[in-house]
Amino acid sequence: MTKPSLPELLHAAVASVGGTERPGQVTMAESVAEAIDDGSHLLVQAGTGTGKSLGYLVPALAHGERVVVATATLALQRQLVERDLPRTVDALHPLLRRRPEFAMLKGRSNYLCLHRLHEGMPQDEEEGLFDQFEAAAPTSKLGQDLLRLRDWSQDTETGDRDGLTPGVSDRAWAQVSVSSRECLGATKCAYGAECFAEMARERAKLAEVVVTNHALLAIDAIEGAPVLPQHEVLIVDEAHELVSRVTGVATGELTPGQVNRAVRRAAKLVNEKAADQLQTAAEGFERLMELALPGRLEEIPEDLGYALMALRDASRAVISAIGATRDKSVQDEDAVRKQALASVESVHDVAERIANGSEWDVVWYERHDRFGASLRVAPMSVSGLLREKLFTDRSVILASATLKLGGDFNGVGASLGLAPEGTEGDDVPQWKGIDVGSPFDYPRQGILYVAKHLARPARDGDRGDMLDELTELIQSAGGRTLGLFSSMRAAQLAAEELRVRIPEFPILLQGEETLGELIKNFAADPRTCLFGTLSLWQGVDVPGPSCQLVVMDKIPFPRPDDPLMSARQKAVEENGGNGFMAVAATHAALLMAQGAGRLVRASGDRGVVAVLDQRLATARYGSYLKASLPDFWYTTDRNQVRRSLAAIDAVAKQTEAAAAVQTGKETDTGTGGDTDTDADTEAATGTE
Repeated sequence: MTKPSLPELLHAAVASVGGTERPGQVTMAESVAEAIDDGSHLLVQAGTGTGKSLGYLVPALAHGERVVVATATLALQRQLVERDLPRTVDALHPLLRRRPEFAMLKGRSNYLCLHRLHEGMPQDEEEGLFDQFEAAAPTSKLGQDLLRLRDWSQDTETGDRDGLTPGVSDRAWAQVSVSSRECLGATKCAYGAECFAEMARERAKLAEVVVTNHALLAIDAIEGAPVLPQHEVLIVDEAHELVSRVTGVATGELTPGQVNRAVRRAAKLVNEKAADQLQTAAEGFERLMELALPGRLEEIPEDLGYALMALRDASRAVISAIGATRDKSVQDEDAVRKQALASVESVHDVAERIANGSEWDVVWYERHDRFGASLRVAPMSVSGLLREKLFTDRSVILASATLKLGGDFNGVGASLGLAPEGTEGDDVPQWKGIDVGSPFDYPRQGILYVAKHLARPARDGDRGDMLDELTELIQSAGGRTLGLFSSMRAAQLAAEELRVRIPEFPILLQGEETLGELIKNFAADPRTCLFGTLSLWQGVDVPGPSCQLVVMDKIPFPRPDDPLMSARQKAVEENGGNGFMAVAATHAALLMAQGAGRLVRASGDRGVVAVLDQRLATARYGSYLKASLPDFWYTTDRNQVRRSLAAIDAVAKQTEAAAAVQTGKETDTGTGGDTDTDADTEAATGTE
């Protein structure tokens, strides 16, 4: 039998999800197959509705070698494992004459720990373990969560936290899970043969496709001990998130609470001298942290340096002492010892890293109203790490709806450690960027409106004119508004003010309910508006008339006092580059591209992206930012945009009224009452 062609395979896969092939999806699949075959790397921008999941899954499955797919969000992981992969494997089976296995793999703390569930968890203040189920009042929220977890443990096949619906609090989950450092190891644990995390690893070893997340990919790269099975192809979906996720994994933190917890856990397991040394070091660190002021530490102050060296040396002594002593009077001594070691090792590693000092690290103090002060350290850049660890010995495909910023891929490429596209050299990873476009007709489906007449926004300044503008826009749109704000404070102020001004339009605010519940309520009522910050810029998928106006209060540059961003900007400038464009403008362009992508989610969607920041129209960098956005029709005419919003609202209301009277009569066309059927006849593949 001849080997099936890629177009045949793609056609079968798309048909299996009831979709229609898109030219962009075909181009993407061909480019992915080419990169896999010649062992090169590919950055592919595929707009919403392209069907990018199938665009990379089909050529990866056809190749036949093991592939790891890493995503940023739980939603896409679930979609791949529960929907896209089962359908695609079924569709390709008759053509490939094999049925590729697939599996999900996450970090150990995502899985229920049977040892902790059945034996209890180590208690900080006393020797041994305690039964968390007895300790928590059955009527409390924690007690109810724990009882539900115990019942669920009897039914679950995977022990994966994300399989528990509804979920439980982080506090409850922490009582029945362990980190990799706290784990006893399968051979030493009484429940090793039944361990959910170990079973997940075994399934991954046998699978042709392993679906994981960016965080585990980062751990695999940074810690040196392989967590992921050997693979020939790595596909990074939502690749615009990768740098921030890797930075997060590579960031260390020290707090007085964390250090005191390590002291309590180790005290009963070591000799008095070692325990006292760590206690004294902890007290010295805590006194310093009480005086800590937020901001970057370009040099480590002498007193902090001494405190960190004292912590490092005391932790090292405790680690040696824990390894040398045994105390059979401690219930389940191995588990207690392992948790204590994990806590002390964490303190030691961060204290040593900061005390040693590296020109490649950024160190700063943070202060939270609730949690107090913390000392943090993060890499100045992860580009070198990614170039070394990511792009060797495998083909890497990086896919996202937003990778091309300011007209090319070089900005994102540089953040990943890649030289400009086309650069030759023995040690230079070879890559190319391709933009396969979008099935949506952006100039006809959307308007980009910049409120050029508003005053230039000043940090923490009064923005009464912006609130006036926002009020009028929402009224013209009939609600239907997603408000994306540059800070939580700005979102809260706007919500409070507009709830008074226009009470006829309900305003939902991030933080007042779970994100999933907020999005569900926003989608259910067209008159409702949803306001929030960072996670809304990237995490909202509400096609249809409930989201016809996306508002950005201002260009989302990083805060000037953000220690890590300002350090990165300064480093670029010291090397002769433009720090503002390389760091701040790139950060803003990525977020704005993601935010604008919330508007058009389906071929029948219509609406406006309104940027209430005149700098997009007047500043020199405005053209770079606009070039990063979808190709919407552009205007600064406030009257024109109000008329357009009112017209879009009127059509939506007619459709809603007709649907209420004649439920189901429009299902044949699927246009939802939209008369522009040209854009609607090609339905998205359903894999986004």
